[in-house]
Formats: sequence, C-alpha cells, structure tokens
Amino acid sequence: MPDPVGILLVEDHAFTRDGLRATLNLEPDLRVVAEARSGEEALEVLTGRPVDVAVVDIGLPGMDGIATAREIKRRWPGVRIVMLTAHDLREEVFASLASGADAYCLKSASPDLLLLAIRAAAAGSAYLDPRVAHHVLGGVRMPEAHSPLTPRELDILRLIADGLPNKDIAEALGVSVSTVKLHIQDILHRLQAADRTQAAVKALRAGLL
Repeated sequence: MPDPVGILLVEDHAFTRDGLRATLNLEPDLRVVAEARSGEEALEVLTGRPVDVAVVDIGLPGMDGIATAREIKRRWPGVRIVMLTAHDLREEVFASLASGADAYCLKSASPDLLLLAIRAAAAGSAYLDPRVAHHVLGGVRMPEAHSPLTPRELDILRLIADGLPNKDIAEALGVSVSTVKLHIQDILHRLQAADRTQAAVKALRAGLL
C-alpha cells in the first residue's frame, strides 16, 4: 500500500484547522503531517519537512494565501497546492490560478469535495469547485483569433465548465455524443491537458475563456 499523501495545513483559525485535520486524518490515503498559522510559518515548515500537498487559506494574515502559494511554487515546484477560501470572487480565482495553485475549493463545500480537490491535486490534476467553475468560466471571453481552439471547441469547454456530461453537451449543441467526444479529445490535445478540469483551468489561465 502506498504511503499516505502528506498534507500541510496553512490556516490561521485554530477551530477551522482542527476541523480540517480531523476530517483529513480519517482518510487512510491522506495524512496531515504539518501545520502553519501564516504564510511565513508555512515556508519555515516546508524548509524542514517536504510535503505532497499544501492546503492554503487565501485570507491569511501578513503574507496572504496567494502570495504564499506563489512562493511555495517558486521554492518547491513539486508541492501541489489547494486554495481554500470562503469566497468565489472571480478576481481571487484568477489570482490563485496565476500563482500556480492546482485546486480551488470553497470552505462551504462538503468534505467530499475537499477530499476530491486534494486527491486530484495530489494525482497531478486540476480542480475547481463546481460553483466557482460556473461563476468564473461562464462569462469571460477573448477574441477567438487569439485562441488555439475553434469556436465550437470553446463552446464545448464552457459547457464542460458548467458540469454538463457529454450527452447533455451533445443535446445543447445539436450534435452526436461521438462528435462531442472527438472535440474533447482535440481540446485535451491542443491544451496538453490530462482531463476536462485541467483543460478548463489551463484555458482560464491562458485567458481563452
């Protein structure tokens, strides 16, 4: 059996940190191995103890979570980062993804979604809270001339961001499911993405959506 994913919790509120630790340590494949109350403390902890995933609160005192994520990625690019926040503000999501964060999860999300975000990040994938994905990816467009994707592929990617399965995407666009699958394969290839969520995140970082 592989070793559990080693997690660093970066959260200034003790009550929230205690709840996160208790939830994560119930999972046999996850283990909280270090904790920090600030970004500065997180960097000190990582200097002495490497971890697999850092769960970082955006609203940290002093060095905020976005600056902390950026510095972690600069010093330890192999550490995966899950941003945790009470807000779904578009500006925060953009800034988090630009900092190198691999996942973005709301504090109000169910424990199952947080576990999904952590496991996705640990596996090398990207994750956006579904409520955030719709809010952020739904209304941002760039001129299509700047996109490596066709207009139809951009339409499909936006529907993916809305959480629609292939069947519903096909019905919405009036095409067959097999056509949708072919478009998705092209999207993943063009964006060099491993899965749908990673494609949406890459498109967002590149300003395509």
